[in-house]
Amino acid sequence: MAEQLIITNKEDKEKTYKELIPQIRSLVECEYDLIANLANISAVLKEAFNFFWVGFYLVKEEQLVLGPFQGTLACTRINYGKGVCGTAWKNEETVIVDDVNSFPGHIACSSLSLSEIVVPVFFEGKVVAVLDVDSDKYSTFDNIDSQYLNEICNLIFKM
Repeated sequence: MAEQLIITNKEDKEKTYKELIPQIRSLVECEYDLIANLANISAVLKEAFNFFWVGFYLVKEEQLVLGPFQGTLACTRINYGKGVCGTAWKNEETVIVDDVNSFPGHIACSSLSLSEIVVPVFFEGKVVAVLDVDSDKYSTFDNIDSQYLNEICNLIFKM
């Protein structure tokens, strides 16, 4: 695939995800470098949806360590079970937060972030990373985002 993103309809979130999936698959299927793939996935999601912040945290020992991302300066390390990212890692499930200020123990990397979705990335049955997506609007994320972001995360180690 050429390094050009094609989106024909940014008004319909589900259609946009459906257009992105084959493009992301094409990006990662021939590239075996994890960091390169995570960087491109972050860029695609940021460009397609204009999210405030999109990136990955990688599990290293008992912390999440900042990986490839698109957006403002970010927290570098997050402890297991802490904040939205650490909670998604600990519970091994996607977490959607409509208002980050109401999430107990939320870690505020930026006061501009108002809602968030975090999707765990699995390899051989273990969480090895999380995809963190932040919005500067309340209640941005829903089950459509969860479904397709999980599908995207499943592509990372399927190639």
